[in-house]
Amino acid sequence: MKRVVITGMGCINPLGNDINTLWDNLLKGTNAIAPITSITNQELPVSVAAEVKDFDPLALGLDKQAVRHNDRYALFALAAAKQAMADSGLVVEKDVAPERFGCAIGSGIGGIHTFVSEQTKVLNEGVRRVSPLFIPMMISNIASGNVAIQFNAQGPNLPIVTACATGTHSVGEAYRMIKEGLADAMITGSTEAAITEIAIGGFANSKALSTNPDPNAASLPFDARRKGFVMGEGAGIMILEDYDVAVRRGAHIYAEVVGYGNTCDAHHYTAPRPDGKCAAQAIRLALQGAAYKGEPLYINAHGTGTPLNDKSETSAIKQVLGDTEAHKAVISSTKSMMGHMLGAAGSTELIITALTVKNGKVPPTINLLEPDPECDLDYTPNVARDYQPEVAISNSFGFGGQNACVALRKL
Repeated sequence: MKRVVITGMGCINPLGNDINTLWDNLLKGTNAIAPITSITNQELPVSVAAEVKDFDPLALGLDKQAVRHNDRYALFALAAAKQAMADSGLVVEKDVAPERFGCAIGSGIGGIHTFVSEQTKVLNEGVRRVSPLFIPMMISNIASGNVAIQFNAQGPNLPIVTACATGTHSVGEAYRMIKEGLADAMITGSTEAAITEIAIGGFANSKALSTNPDPNAASLPFDARRKGFVMGEGAGIMILEDYDVAVRRGAHIYAEVVGYGNTCDAHHYTAPRPDGKCAAQAIRLALQGAAYKGEPLYINAHGTGTPLNDKSETSAIKQVLGDTEAHKAVISSTKSMMGHMLGAAGSTELIITALTVKNGKVPPTINLLEPDPECDLDYTPNVARDYQPEVAISNSFGFGGQNACVALRKL
């Protein structure tokens, strides 16, 4: 089995469209949640979201044809992948053979902006006006396909769709590809751009979204006042490599990927299993892969701010670590600052987890003012802190009972 390391990262994010800006804003406790600007419909059931700001794909190095031929979600992935490749310094054919270079970029929803715009054409102008690019712009695998085309990644290509666990599953499966010798390097992560009227309506009508109009009281992970999540958008992309390949070429290494857990609640199509049993098993599997023996631990929690998730996740952590060790772990939910990026959440939060391991600083859970008695662990309330984890995990749980956890270890 091969060792796997992270050598490059890129992001498009409500807190910043590059890794350094994202990290600086996280440590400051900056809140990216704000009144929605991209939708003018005054009848929306919610009024705030975490939108990507100042996204200019041309300024970020994409060409005009890419901009015309890709949905917003795929443009996010292309821009973040470009950053990650530049950060890694990986050169295809020189450092890795194209057929040993793969791509695993998922999306929970895919090209919903394209879907909405083309359906509007059907209603107003008829079927003959539908764009011939409708299907390739809308399908949820096209971000992974187009990134592979951009960087000549001819190896395994595995776009994953597991709702809010998509990003973590994508990185986990890319890790397995390299670990098991099926690839030498992978571009991996996830992307989402679903802040549209229909998506907001669907989530709000299923009672998943917070309706609080105050940006500082809308996304409240682990707080007793929490009433739902806030939609976000963006992309988080990583470059994973065979450790030996990375060392041989002198690559910068953020952290080693050492464990992966993948389970299903098999309980309900939207609600998490209340006892957290299957989420706990995903965490347990990831920590087993990490050969965890009680070292200093950081957990980037799924932490959505929904009443059910935060209780069941807290329970899952306690089941795995035991009550005493669970209270020693340092935890945070960065969704408090950047909302819930849906399919893009997991890979973005793994990037944050890797930066925590590398830099020895934990971003806070902001606006945690009234702790829920049933959520009684150390969630790093309101202020970042210095802390050096030896092991770190990132949790993601999605509709359909999808549970994913990836473990990292400091090198």
